[in-house]
Amino acid sequence: MMIESGKKEIKFKIVYYGPGLSGKTTNIVYIYSKFPGLKGNLVTIDTKGERTLFFDFLPIEIEIIGGYKTRFYLYTVPGQVFYRTTRRLVLKNADGIVYVADSQRKRLKDNIDIHQEMYKHLEYYGVQQKSVKEGSLPVVMQYNKRDLPDILTIEELEQQVNWYHFPYYPAIAVKGVGVFKTLEAIIKLVVKRSFEKAKTLQSK
Repeated sequence: MMIESGKKEIKFKIVYYGPGLSGKTTNIVYIYSKFPGLKGNLVTIDTKGERTLFFDFLPIEIEIIGGYKTRFYLYTVPGQVFYRTTRRLVLKNADGIVYVADSQRKRLKDNIDIHQEMYKHLEYYGVQQKSVKEGSLPVVMQYNKRDLPDILTIEELEQQVNWYHFPYYPAIAVKGVGVFKTLEAIIKLVVKRSFEKAKTLQSK
């Protein structure tokens, strides 16, 4: 969270994390194309086989403290193995994470490996795995590609990938199914967490 007193804005960073081609970019592009409010440009950084992109938007109806507007920055990360450093950099100062898991049975190991890697990167920035489990950093799981054949059941994904029982949402991102439900969930958690932090600081 970053507060800009001059602009009367509170900025939040939400990162869409997950294995390569799981649907992270599809989520961001769909949100950008359908979002009705104020938004910035969609910035794309091309990588081999996958794109990293981000944009910011300003939901007018959300205010945390009087007179301050909230601006959210949505980022994706490249999921391929050789972009580990890029994924770590994008995670820096994240206020919330959407983990986009590929529901296809053949992608189970990829889902698990990248999920484990995510915690290692967070620990690099001093965010301990135990504290994430306890809610210090909001995380929402999205089980994407629910329309494809040979997919894992929700129960299997919950057991194998969602170790800490974060909220989850089934999705078909190419059709927009579950995309905004996932976004709304992570925004609510991020804003709630910011209130809790503010109260803690005020009580000290």
